[in-house]
Amino acid sequence: MSGCVFCGIVAGEVPAFRVTDEPDGVAFLDTRPVFKGHVLVVPRTHLVTLADLPPDALPGYFRLVQRIAVAVETGLEAGGTFVAMNNRVSQSVPHLHTHVVPRTKGDGLRGFFWPRTRYADDAEAEAFAGRISAALA
Repeated sequence: MSGCVFCGIVAGEVPAFRVTDEPDGVAFLDTRPVFKGHVLVVPRTHLVTLADLPPDALPGYFRLVQRIAVAVETGLEAGGTFVAMNNRVSQSVPHLHTHVVPRTKGDGLRGFFWPRTRYADDAEAEAFAGRISAALA
């Protein structure tokens, strides 16, 4: 869809720190992560909400989300993950996306008051994406 930043990332027209690019979706680092290693998983086609995802696409898409969650834990040695999705309200980009946020005990995340951080530079972001991507293999 014209003007959608996530469609631009999927198409390779907008730069992103990709974790993986597969038929069922694309996963890349959030540029304003709750915690470093925060990944967004998007379907390849432009859809706005979960209700728009065709039933036959559900297994592949959520298997990818599941694999990313495991890779975030493994690759970043996280204690767990927080996996979430907004539909319209609080959806900063109107393209279906699933957040996979690394968690550690005592990390300060409480409820939905999400502090945001930034990567020091592109090299640090690339290193986080690489660690998660390597854990997918």
